[in-house]
Amino acid sequence: MKKRMTWVIAIIFFVLVVGSGVYYATAKTGYVAKVGDTKITQQQLNNVLNKQYGSAALETLIQDQVITLEAEKQKVTASNAEVDAQYKKVETQYGGADALESALESNNMSKSDFKANLKTYVLASKMIEKDLDTSDETLKAYLKENQSTFDTAAQVKASHILVEKKATATKIKKELDAGGDFAKLAKKYSTDTATKSKGGDLGYFTKSEMVEEFATQAFNMKKGNISDPIKTDYGYHIIKVTGTVDAKTAKYEDVKDKVKEAYIEAQISAQYSSWLTEKMADYDITNTISK
Repeated sequence: MKKRMTWVIAIIFFVLVVGSGVYYATAKTGYVAKVGDTKITQQQLNNVLNKQYGSAALETLIQDQVITLEAEKQKVTASNAEVDAQYKKVETQYGGADALESALESNNMSKSDFKANLKTYVLASKMIEKDLDTSDETLKAYLKENQSTFDTAAQVKASHILVEKKATATKIKKELDAGGDFAKLAKKYSTDTATKSKGGDLGYFTKSEMVEEFATQAFNMKKGNISDPIKTDYGYHIIKVTGTVDAKTAKYEDVKDKVKEAYIEAQISAQYSSWLTEKMADYDITNTISK
């Protein structure tokens, strides 16, 4: 779905922006740009934008109108809470609120403009979902096909002390072997600014989350063990394992809700384009700039 959301931001740039901020500038000055004494008018800009984006922008407006009319026909609505929930999902896909807001800002789009577009997407999604088979048999088959997605990978909880030189790491290891406190030594020596104030605590992590050399060592240690210095691209690490969690195969009864949500999202993504094409065929559409 992120792909579609990215496309939405790009394509409605023309629809939402050109007619507002640019027109406002024209109304005050009579032109949108000026090179020396030569003025570039709103109409010139519109002509270029229409050639480049007009067909695609109009197609988007047509599709949105079809979805709106179809939703009215099927008596499907999208509440503010549902739109807000979808917005939060997109935020997560973009890596957080700041990343999404930056993407919107770069295309001169407001949050409210984007939410209006999301409302159309929510309406379409709800209509597609109405016809999906979400029986236990179907969901169990989906879980079997995507088992690793729902399984819990083995995890290790560890702390580390990171330094640049092997000699320093060797010195610290000797202090630890002599009874030195790991957390205190991490605060004193570690160059990892993100963890040194916490005594080097990395929390729980899976094997794939760490660089290979670090992960191999950590996952071969028992709780309470402290490693010899381990070299990675970041420097030399001394690792202390403070907890472990075994891998767990997900059972349908325990993850049914998550499986259903993932299945529905996958089906909406897979069926969206064909569903929209099918619905558009039910309406009398006249497109005067279709290429």
